[in-house]
Amino acid sequence: MATKNTILPILTLFSIFLPLATSIDFNYPAVFNFGDSNSDTGELTVGLGFFLDPPNGQHYFKTSTGRFCDGRLIIDFLMDEMDLPFLNAYLDSVGLPNFRKGCNFAAAGSTIRPATPTSVSPFSFGVQVAQFLRFKARVLELLPEVCAGKKLSKYLPEKDYFEKGLYMFDVGQNDLAGAFYSKSLDQILASIPAILVEFETGIQKLYDQGARNFWIHNTGPLGCLPQNVAKFGTDPSQLDELGCVSQHNQASKLFNLQLHALCRKFQGQFSDANVTYVDIFTIKYNLIANYSRYGFEQPIMACCGYGGPPLNYDSRVSCGQTKILNGTSVTAKGCPDSTEYVIWDGIHYTEAANQYVSSQILTGKYSDPPFSDKMPFLLNLKF
Repeated sequence: MATKNTILPILTLFSIFLPLATSIDFNYPAVFNFGDSNSDTGELTVGLGFFLDPPNGQHYFKTSTGRFCDGRLIIDFLMDEMDLPFLNAYLDSVGLPNFRKGCNFAAAGSTIRPATPTSVSPFSFGVQVAQFLRFKARVLELLPEVCAGKKLSKYLPEKDYFEKGLYMFDVGQNDLAGAFYSKSLDQILASIPAILVEFETGIQKLYDQGARNFWIHNTGPLGCLPQNVAKFGTDPSQLDELGCVSQHNQASKLFNLQLHALCRKFQGQFSDANVTYVDIFTIKYNLIANYSRYGFEQPIMACCGYGGPPLNYDSRVSCGQTKILNGTSVTAKGCPDSTEYVIWDGIHYTEAANQYVSSQILTGKYSDPPFSDKMPFLLNLKF
């Protein structure tokens, strides 16, 4: 099997030119991230007080870190590329968390719209923005004490980091995926504008607070996740040529179309800001469609799960858990080599897949505006 490093470009031009704003060179003092499990570095597990069972975290960290993955997430690779440390979860209070270079508010299961009593996560996008506002206010309150000699400077961002920092977003997947359990496709498609009004409100609040650099991921192909194939793809007529649930991907595409239009609106409205839209859907769908070309062997089947082929996914037993099913004790175990799999646990991607996606993000071809090849900033990929 080809190694992942053989598929990665050696150099990438990593600057962005916006027609209505200044250029970005990814030389940021800090990153503030908002989202769901795609970029959660431990927020939900500490926020709700539970442990994420091994083999989560086995590949890179050698222990569970609260990431729903065998190793690193896309945001981890991007942080590394910016010469910044991995982000601490906002609520993680143990182990001397350091927020000097930013903070991560993303929590698994989070939605853009407000949480309901049945939501997996209470930390919806609006709550995450509110947490950031409190975080910023508290930092600004403490900074005079730093100047007075207290040893907080190495843990807190400088005041101007809030303006110069990068604000990253990867959220919306759960609004769509969760809706399919109780709504028709037409109802879901009709709800997208209201979801994005909520997102726009949060972005406006951050802009009003001085945020000027926005990096916004669209949502991936939901229909290709084993969780959705197992539940909604039992009728082969509901599947596309790759074995993905067509309706879920249709919802993702319309969401992304409207999100892209909103980002264009931001680009015109925030003339002193940088707003970059990143097409994660196309990168991930291309990976699933051409998995063998990139060194993978399983495009949809979960690495960590229970049930065996074709999906190795059972919603009753999450990755790493042992439960009694029909009187028998069963365990959702990890596969021997997760680098052969695109999907980790039926819902999230493996570190190897996240690495591939990150390498494609860094080509600049999947962004609006695309990274300009006329900029002098040259970057060596580190992974």
